[in-house]
Amino acid sequence: QVQFVESGGGLVQPGGSLRLSCAASGSASNISMYSMAWYRRAPGKQRELVAHISPHESTWYGTSAKGRFTISRDNAKNAVYLQMTNLKPEDTALYLCTQLPVTSSTSWGQGTQVTVSS
Repeated sequence: QVQFVESGGGLVQPGGSLRLSCAASGSASNISMYSMAWYRRAPGKQRELVAHISPHESTWYGTSAKGRFTISRDNAKNAVYLQMTNLKPEDTALYLCTQLPVTSSTSWGQGTQVTVSS
């Protein structure tokens, strides 16, 4: 069993930056062999895959994240990060991390809220 705890969200003005963190814990918290992903869920919208990173640190970004967000990982700390720059109001959402693939038994944390507003 693995649990994820996200942190680092907050209220930021358009154009600002935030760094989100995701810490894995539990008996299966060794994430080194798994691809890890950040998702986000905005009010009234479906969950959206933002970015993911493989065990060998190959990365993929969704259209909204390309050029502005950077995903990284620290396997020694069982942690995944999302550096977000040039934030826009449409980035406002609850951000969640998990390991891939997502299945019906995927463990989701509480997420961290990001609000971009002037």
